[in-house]
Amino acid sequence: MSERIEALCTSLSLHAVAHQYANLADEAAKKEISYLDYLEQVLSAEASLRAERSRQMLVKLATFPVVKTLEQFDFDAAPGAPKARVQELSGLAFIERRENVILLGPSGVGKTHVAIALGVRATERGYKVRFITAADLVLQLEKARSEGRFEQYLNRAILGPRLLILDEIGYLPMQKEQADMFFQVVAKRYEQGSIVLTSNLSFGDWQETFAGNAALTSAMIDRLLHHAHVIQIRGDSYRLRQARQSGLLGTKQDS
Repeated sequence: MSERIEALCTSLSLHAVAHQYANLADEAAKKEISYLDYLEQVLSAEASLRAERSRQMLVKLATFPVVKTLEQFDFDAAPGAPKARVQELSGLAFIERRENVILLGPSGVGKTHVAIALGVRATERGYKVRFITAADLVLQLEKARSEGRFEQYLNRAILGPRLLILDEIGYLPMQKEQADMFFQVVAKRYEQGSIVLTSNLSFGDWQETFAGNAALTSAMIDRLLHHAHVIQIRGDSYRLRQARQSGLLGTKQDS
């Protein structure tokens, strides 16, 4: 009997059922639950396994550099991070409303951690997410254009995800064509899908990053801010604080 059941489970790709039906049957017999309750338990186990596999696939497709959660974020060590606002965003209503989240602040204060954590939370909700640094995005845009598939790339990689995370805006300056392509990304997503964006620069300094093009920079910021939550994270670099605590760097008083 068990061999026939397992063969049927294999043919129907019911992996959780194959793994748990016997134990659940023993438990059902002890508790004298009904056939329908037993069937529900077996199907629930299968549904849970498939949901977890789907979540793992979404996390993999998101290309996060590392998986981080809001539960792992140390708000006490980052007093400049507005905890209440970040936790409110974790409800992901901004994705449903196609709004943006812009995380600004100096290097090392946790902007990328928060961005990834929101992305991970989105995958748990079943949303397709894409994480990419600004530098890597520009390289992929240039490659797509040189291969004659620029529009295809925009439609698949830029419009495809429910949430697009653009990390490290401003770390590297862009040339004119690169800035033009980046603007097209923002314009393509405008009111079509949410962007979570991190930058170490205030908006007044963005023009320098985008090839000194004031008109383009203004138009891009206008689109980003139209439906946006701007989070300013202030404070010292978490990594530098750790280095000071470990004795690798002198204290502020020593400098």
